[in-house]
Amino acid sequence: MLGWYPGHMNKARRQIQEALPEIDVAIEVLDARLPYSSANPMLAGLTRHKPVLKILSRADLADPERTREWVAYFDSLPDTRALAVTTTNARELKRIPKLCHELAGQVRADRDVRVMVMGIPNVGKSTLINGLAGKAIAKTGNEPAVTKRQQKVRIAGRVALIDTPGVLWPKIEDQASAYRLAATGAIRDTAIDYVDVAVVTAAELARRYPEALKARYKLADLPPYAANPRRSGSRPTAPAHRPARRGRLRRPCDTHRDRQPPRWAACRRRGRPASRRRGAAARTARRQAGPPDAGNPGRHPRSHGRGR
Repeated sequence: MLGWYPGHMNKARRQIQEALPEIDVAIEVLDARLPYSSANPMLAGLTRHKPVLKILSRADLADPERTREWVAYFDSLPDTRALAVTTTNARELKRIPKLCHELAGQVRADRDVRVMVMGIPNVGKSTLINGLAGKAIAKTGNEPAVTKRQQKVRIAGRVALIDTPGVLWPKIEDQASAYRLAATGAIRDTAIDYVDVAVVTAAELARRYPEALKARYKLADLPPYAANPRRSGSRPTAPAHRPARRGRLRRPCDTHRDRQPPRWAACRRRGRPASRRRGAAARTARRQAGPPDAGNPGRHPRSHGRGR
């Protein structure tokens, strides 16, 4: 089962839970290309008593029609507003402080509106904060888990932001969502199989956007892809024009896993001298030779290779 939940995410979840009582508004950053899969159900449970602003980032890379449908759906939920933005476009980000004040309601005049920015890894939280602040404050990168700890930023419009590390949930039940997250970089590359993710992603794009895929790669026709195989638990099949893999590459230490390690290897680990290691190996070989017979005179089962 595909998933990724390192220790710092569990720590970040505890920190979010501890800080939420002091927060006025929660901003959950979603990937506009996959709003359903990038919504963390664990964060939804933590913020169920807080007003939430859903930011659909990377809207310039998403299907505009689907994005409008998701924005309308989120706006229909209680205490929830939604906004589709490109996090590098400063003009689109100017609406966010105003929406935070509307969701927070009445706040004391002597303090800012406290807003926590949360979401899955590599979804654009730090880029959003840098765009709101107008300068590079939060560290960004094209990989998940760049932000390791919370950091506070004060922006214009009397809003105080708290940037949090990206958090996934321990067990991703929907493996179709897990492969979408892997395709967008939310799961670290050391926890995925590139070929599996590529095949599942290509099949999904071929099913949803065949014409766009053919135009992008200048193809006359698309090769036949199997339907998403992870829903049934089977292994994804390769395209017809490409031979299927015959198995995963094994690590060198796994290639002879069925062999029993030599006896002297255990002796070396226990720190025995070389002479004793050789003696132990010789005695083992004599014991394995069997009882005395015509081809092995002078041996006795209880002598263990020693003369009578």
